[in-house]
Amino acid sequence: MRNLKPLPALIGTTLAIAIIIYVAFYFIFLDLFVDLWWYKSLKLEAYFWLRLLYKFFLSGGVTLAFFGIFFFHFWIASRYLGLNPPDEILNNADKRRRFQRFADIFMSGSAKIYTPVSLILAFFIAIPFYHQWETALLYFFGSASGVTEPVYGQDVSFYLLFYPIYMLIQQELLTTASMIFCMVGVLYWLEHIFVPNQSKEFPLGAKIHLVILIGFVVLFVVWGFMLQRFSLLYTDSHEPIFYGPGFTELRYQLPLIWLGIITFLAAAISAGLFIFSEKHRIKAPLLISLAVFLVVLGLPKVQFIPNLIQKYIVNPNPVRTEKPFMQHNIDATIDAYDLKNIKIIDLPIKLNAFDDIETWSTQKHFENIPVWDREILIDTYKQLQSIRPYYTFLSVDEDRYFLRDHVRQVNLAAREVNISKLPPEAQNWENTHLRYTHGYGAVVTPAAQDAGRPLLWYLRDLNLSSNVDLSVKYPDIYYGQEEYKYAIVPNKLNVVGISKSLSDPGMEGPYKGKSGIPIPSLFRKALFAFYFKDPKIFFSTNISKESRVLIRRNITERINTVTPFLRLDSDPYLVMTNDRFYWIQDAYTLSNRYPVSKPAGDDFLDGKQEFNYIRNSAKIVVDAFDGDIQYYISDPSDVIIQAYNIAYPSLFKDIEEMPADLKSHLRYPRDLYYLQMKVYAKYHQQKPELFYEQAETWQFAKVRGEPVKPYYQTIDFGNCNNQEEFVMLNPMTPVNSNNLSVIGVAGILDSQTCSTDYKPGITLYKFLKDVQVNGPAQVESLIEQNPEISAQFTLWDQGGSNIRLGRMIIMPMGNSVLYVQPVYIVSITNGIPELIRIIVSIGNEVVMDTNFWSAFNRLKQIHFKTAAESDGTGTSKAVIELKQNE
Repeated sequence: MRNLKPLPALIGTTLAIAIIIYVAFYFIFLDLFVDLWWYKSLKLEAYFWLRLLYKFFLSGGVTLAFFGIFFFHFWIASRYLGLNPPDEILNNADKRRRFQRFADIFMSGSAKIYTPVSLILAFFIAIPFYHQWETALLYFFGSASGVTEPVYGQDVSFYLLFYPIYMLIQQELLTTASMIFCMVGVLYWLEHIFVPNQSKEFPLGAKIHLVILIGFVVLFVVWGFMLQRFSLLYTDSHEPIFYGPGFTELRYQLPLIWLGIITFLAAAISAGLFIFSEKHRIKAPLLISLAVFLVVLGLPKVQFIPNLIQKYIVNPNPVRTEKPFMQHNIDATIDAYDLKNIKIIDLPIKLNAFDDIETWSTQKHFENIPVWDREILIDTYKQLQSIRPYYTFLSVDEDRYFLRDHVRQVNLAAREVNISKLPPEAQNWENTHLRYTHGYGAVVTPAAQDAGRPLLWYLRDLNLSSNVDLSVKYPDIYYGQEEYKYAIVPNKLNVVGISKSLSDPGMEGPYKGKSGIPIPSLFRKALFAFYFKDPKIFFSTNISKESRVLIRRNITERINTVTPFLRLDSDPYLVMTNDRFYWIQDAYTLSNRYPVSKPAGDDFLDGKQEFNYIRNSAKIVVDAFDGDIQYYISDPSDVIIQAYNIAYPSLFKDIEEMPADLKSHLRYPRDLYYLQMKVYAKYHQQKPELFYEQAETWQFAKVRGEPVKPYYQTIDFGNCNNQEEFVMLNPMTPVNSNNLSVIGVAGILDSQTCSTDYKPGITLYKFLKDVQVNGPAQVESLIEQNPEISAQFTLWDQGGSNIRLGRMIIMPMGNSVLYVQPVYIVSITNGIPELIRIIVSIGNEVVMDTNFWSAFNRLKQIHFKTAAESDGTGTSKAVIELKQNE
């Protein structure tokens, strides 16, 4: 029976060890293995280990450092400096031995306590560093930007890269020093009380130790005051006039911070002298210095004095007193949102647009005016080109391709897989993960279309038919914008089409790609069964040794997993090459620490992160077939992306290394341009006097009460020998006015060299104030007031159909402004929109027709009559030219 006594303990120990192993395997090692295999499949294994090394090195290093700090001070306090026996104990051998024996027990016993205590304290103190280890990474690998902020004269990289970690370190060190001082003081007191035969006074060593600890507390408090100066750069007390510190902050609050440092040091010195001086303890200096410090500390919270300064000094002379501070805000915001190099072109408007119509009509502009809105076109794609219930289109992208002798703007969309429309019984495990594993191909239509005719296609159907020689060698789409679940390919399923006459090339044939994690053994099958919590993976006989597991197939999830420190544009776009499809994703680096820069609005990206600095620092290319990810630095001037580039030398490439067939499809990001124009609408007034008056503030032009968001357009501005540019246009009007003030154009073409180098920039075509230019709302009124158009709309908008107006297109045309309003008719029964008419407006004239050529001819006739009437004889050169052309 005696041999059975240890059995329960053995069983309990075994169970405990098994549970620990299971938890560690399931929650730590399993994820680690899968992540490692996944990064290896992407050829990013070195990056995976480096990132893991940084994370654990920085987190573990901080924990170890704080453990060493706590342990060191506890060890000193317990072992060397706390014992101070009187001479009678030291002179008596028996008493000395008893004292030493008790002291040894105290010191060795306390070590068993302060070692785990130090570890626990270090862990809790270091928790903020675990969450901000990448902030520390920027600190170690960051460098100067070369841009100096004007308030304190610091390089802006100090605020973007170093200031956040300094604040964190200061807070943690101050907390640590305060805790150590209190705990060591208690430890000395316990030693003094419980160790027998101690003298009344603390030993000199203990006093020195406590003085040093107080010195550290004082040092970290002073450092906190020094860092507090920089917090003034982010004050919003002067909003909505301007952002950042003003007269009150820099002439009143900043001196108070310096005075707080001085009075705190005086109070700390007085307190130290009072506590540790054995003779001549005088309370007056301590009380006076402490009182003065408390008064200075409380003054910033008293609004009476700042209100007086604001009322009697600033408000009577706002521009004079706040001028340099408004200039700081203007300059910082312009730089933080990359608005320094905006080119402004004054565009005079001619009252008669005959010459512009004549010039425009001879060029190929008609073939690139986008009359199909992508928000409307997506319904047409889904209705006409999904073809199978398990295919869908999530979004329509705009791009340009060289087709039929010149660059043409097109709309295109990837045909992705989504089995949610299949019958519920078909949405089983085998169909989801082994059969319906990928999308197939894409559809392409020209942006310019004639109304009243069937939609023209450049690429369509599952056989990818094209009348413009578009072709793709590997049209399968395994990675896209759909919420894909994991797939296992190739497998042993004999996937065939619906019938011989209706085969589906997207579902036929084995997987030919190289992506995914191999599962050549039962061990890996078991691991993935555990990972996905799905035993079917292990027991399925359709999974072969050649099968691979494809995971994280949504491109946003895929990129965020690899580089969570980059923020992604909300509009990744599809690019087609002769070989395969690719997704190009614009990525941003953000910061909320750019000094004196106004924070962005909450309608950018997902609105979850406050920031006042942004750069389109990277372009990311994802292979839709293989899932391969390539990162290219698009803005090398950004100090944040350069810090990451140094930290991860194998991850990023220069933009010049991008393949030419992909580089030709780069574009200015839609979200970034929207944000920049939203900021520049106010901050283009770069003189403090104008900025304060806000007389020239812009807003997004509105149509039907909704702002006109930036849209892409392929157009020849005459910058580079008739080379057509793929740009983004954005019309803006004065605040609370409908007149057009400016048309912003964002592109990537270097107009000076006309090379293929990626050179993003913004040009503003600003209209002079001597002639009123109709805004889109005014053109909309002209359309509504036209009796012919109004009657036609009434006729169409009945009998089972609805009229729907698309996005109004506004673009500069010589010395005129062209407005294009597509008109769609939507059947109530099938919901397929049809382009029924095109409305074209120049000046105050509006015509509606089925194509641009006819509309322009009608406008030409109207304007030549106007030109003739303006001529006293009733004829003009314009009339003669028109008749000759006819």
